Amino acid sequence: IGIKKYDNDKLIGESRFIGLFTSKAHASYAENIPILRMKLAKILSEYGAEKGSHVYKEIVEIFNSMPKADLFWADYKQIKANLASIIELRKSGESRLIIQSDPLSRGLSVMVIMPRERFNAKVRQAIQEKLYHEFDASQFDYSLAMDGDESSLRMHFFFVTQKTRTDINHAKLEEEIIEISRSWDDHMSQKLLAKYGELKGRELISRYLSRFSDVYKADVSINMAFADIKELEALGEKDYQLSIINNNDRRGKDLSQIRIYHKNKALVLSEIMPILEGLGLLVLEQTSYFLELDGIRGIDVFRVRDKNNQPLDVRNYGNLIKQALLALLEKTSETDKLNALVIDAHLSIRQVALLRSYVMYYAQLNPATSRSFVSDSLLNHSHIAAIIFRAFEARFNPDFDKDRQSLAEDIRNEFFAALDEVSSLAEDTVLRGLMNLVRASVRSNYYKKKKLISIKFDSAKISTMPEPRPQFEIAVMGLNVEGTHLRGGKVARGGIRWSDRPDDFRTEILGLMKTQMTKNAVIVPVGSKGGFVLKNAPTDRAELFAFAQENYQDYIRALLDLTDNLQAGQIVHPSELIIYDQDDPYLVVAADKGTASFSDLANQVSAEYNYWLADAFASGGSHGYDHKKEAITARGAWESVSRHFREIGIDVKNDEITVIGIGDMAGDVFGNGMLYSNKIRLLAAFNHMHIFLDPNPNAEKSYKERKRLFDLPRSSWADYNAKLISQGGGVYERSSKSIKLSSEVQEMLNTTKTTMSGLELIKTILLAKADLLWNGGIGTYVKATTESHGEVGDASNDRLRINANELAVSVVGEGGNLGFTQLARV
Repeated sequence: IGIKKYDNDKLIGESRFIGLFTSKAHASYAENIPILRMKLAKILSEYGAEKGSHVYKEIVEIFNSMPKADLFWADYKQIKANLASIIELRKSGESRLIIQSDPLSRGLSVMVIMPRERFNAKVRQAIQEKLYHEFDASQFDYSLAMDGDESSLRMHFFFVTQKTRTDINHAKLEEEIIEISRSWDDHMSQKLLAKYGELKGRELISRYLSRFSDVYKADVSINMAFADIKELEALGEKDYQLSIINNNDRRGKDLSQIRIYHKNKALVLSEIMPILEGLGLLVLEQTSYFLELDGIRGIDVFRVRDKNNQPLDVRNYGNLIKQALLALLEKTSETDKLNALVIDAHLSIRQVALLRSYVMYYAQLNPATSRSFVSDSLLNHSHIAAIIFRAFEARFNPDFDKDRQSLAEDIRNEFFAALDEVSSLAEDTVLRGLMNLVRASVRSNYYKKKKLISIKFDSAKISTMPEPRPQFEIAVMGLNVEGTHLRGGKVARGGIRWSDRPDDFRTEILGLMKTQMTKNAVIVPVGSKGGFVLKNAPTDRAELFAFAQENYQDYIRALLDLTDNLQAGQIVHPSELIIYDQDDPYLVVAADKGTASFSDLANQVSAEYNYWLADAFASGGSHGYDHKKEAITARGAWESVSRHFREIGIDVKNDEITVIGIGDMAGDVFGNGMLYSNKIRLLAAFNHMHIFLDPNPNAEKSYKERKRLFDLPRSSWADYNAKLISQGGGVYERSSKSIKLSSEVQEMLNTTKTTMSGLELIKTILLAKADLLWNGGIGTYVKATTESHGEVGDASNDRLRINANELAVSVVGEGGNLGFTQLARV
């Protein structure tokens, strides 16, 4: 403490006391220390503050909270000025920097005043470091003072430095300190107001700022948050909105950010990861944020690189990737590895879907080549994939204004030149086959931008097609359905089958078409057949049926997209099609396995397309005959069965016969056949889901139960009343790993095994002794001894199939077209 000595206002010396304040001095209010009390009294007097008044209490409270060292050496005028600043800033909520020089030239005293909500340890540290370096200080002291109402606070610093106030640009430093003290919300508010103006800006501030979490504010920059708000506003009623940007990771290495905006707390990683990986992306990190805003709004951030560990080329191809991601998230496009062509070949997600259609059909034409390998062949040579699409584009784009033939030839030459770089013979074969399919295509609805893609082929021009060849065929491809339609000629009739053979449904349909051409020879010159398989189907039976109906109609639409119409006797081609075949207005469909009740659905589509055949397009339905009710196939097959039994002295109407069967009571052939006589004792049957065993059935009771199942919509063997099954029998899952066999079943099947898998049990049923084998199901289960399983063309049933000479039944009734191979029948 320095006490100056004066002689008639002349400074003559100073007494200095060096030491530390006692703890009592630190604990005492400044107003209780005499020399400070004098300064306080003078300030109160000049303010005119009466004891007990609000102003009096406010000044005393602030005075007592100020560092005592500063109060000792500052004169009352400086203290009063500081008090005035503090009181003013309490009301305004602003920040202020006050710098005072130490009278003894030891350094600078600094007071930073700011609103309470702007303060945190990070802000204090940043301000402290800023001042320390600005003052070139060697050391400092720090204390914090909180105002009584906690609306504002003060940070008091003393920096030991050689600099004085005149060395400091006060205004500039104050602005920098204020900038440091401004909160995330302050910065965000300023940006929103600057961009959107007062009215809209305030609305967005109120809508978003309080809903962003502290974690989000700590992680996300102001500019990025501003972009997030813009995307969240754009989200609206949509399910997804997204942006793709390039930035750095924590180690400064370039990467890309995919920011997905949605209406959930967080995306399900098991659903989103296959989408990103299917695009060929390496996912390095994922972060989720959500806010309560008219319901949940979520932001999922994925930090990614491409398969070469490089950031995405957002500038040139960001929109392609963005549109692909949106389509995949909204489940309007298929998720698989072929989507990597979006990045590798710079194709749109729909262009990839077109190539996927060709991949699917190439694999159907060549069952020995997996679809995965065909896809890999394109992925390993993405530049050739792009060439193949350009070949399709040159052939079918209706808006093309160039010489198609010349361009097609140029692309063909480019394709064969590119093949020189392909070292794998297998991949070379696949790529040539895909290009051949494009050149054999005569129509496509691709540019109509429909839900499903359909392509019509001139079968004679397909080099890899197995014999026999239809005249035309159509490939259909979509997110939830794949299918084909084969025709032996321009005027051909045949049904549409709901197939359960996704890997080789064309092989199944081709076999059915061959049979159809034989069966229909007296009705129409040639036959036809179509079929489809479902993908992503629900497991609930009612939901599955509705799903099947919807996708069946989409499949029918895809066929009619490529079919000419007749209006006033004139051929009318479908719009937006480039056509390379002759007029082709005749297409009819009929019911088949799984589609017996779908004729009205097909005729609804016919009406929708104003197709000239109207409700003659699909036979059956409410204006025709119901295949299940009329039972044409079943009646014909049963008459044949009756004749065979009659020749060996058995009357199937009066004599009991034992039967093993392929199918279930929901089917028109199997169901009707098993109701033509109440003397049938059905010992065993199976379909694609269940195995039914009834070793000692009561003919009359089991007949009534079969009739009940026949009348029950979409029934299965699981609906059979277990109480009516004889001892030792039951209904089992075909997929079961182990099924315990009762003694009664062992005797019926002539086996000593006590357990079997579902597949083994089915094969044993086919070998069982019975009067009749009644086939009304799907699959080829009997071949000739001279045939291999590969020649049969039904790989899914290779493990079940038996040779014809192993059958132990007296009579075979074959209502299902493909139950036996042709040689097995012989």
